[in-house]
Amino acid sequence: MIKYDLGAEKLRRSTKKTKPRKNKKLLGTSIEERPESIDNREEFGHWEIDTVLGHKSKDDALLTLVERKTRMEIIKRIPSKSAPAVTVGLEEVIAAFPDSQHVFQSITADNGSEFSELAGQGTEKQIDVYFVHPYASWERGSNERHNGLIRRFIKKGQPVRTYADETIDKAADWMNTLPRKILNYQTPAEAFAKFVGVGA
Repeated sequence: MIKYDLGAEKLRRSTKKTKPRKNKKLLGTSIEERPESIDNREEFGHWEIDTVLGHKSKDDALLTLVERKTRMEIIKRIPSKSAPAVTVGLEEVIAAFPDSQHVFQSITADNGSEFSELAGQGTEKQIDVYFVHPYASWERGSNERHNGLIRRFIKKGQPVRTYADETIDKAADWMNTLPRKILNYQTPAEAFAKFVGVGA
């Protein structure tokens, strides 16, 4: 029988010291002030937003949004993970919907510098913007889960620019046409269509 010296292993692991994280300032209204109707997904039109990188360089990225009630996913290629690029990308996403005031009622983001212009953009567009607590990505749980699904198509470590638009569209289509138990086996596209008045 092979014996393992667990005590020695534990000792080796405990010698590594970790640096405490510095406090990070909220970029705007805290998620603590977000209404319960958004928290419990009662209403349509409330989104979570994030960016996805293919590799460590911020020169190319994907802007991702998930509607909390229907789980509808939007993926948009942006030239960089920067606040101006996110602002322009989101502007184009919103502009694609004629009834944008109904479709985009609120957006919840993390406190990354790429979202430093989001609160101002929300005020201009009459969209409520909320920010999760620092280092609490699980407070955007739908977005985090969908970003993980994107990795089936866009691999970590490989630049986003190496992927064709068709691949990015395929990732979004796959997620939006996947029946979900939580939606009574509707697809996100079908659920979303009922609120925007278009065919799935």
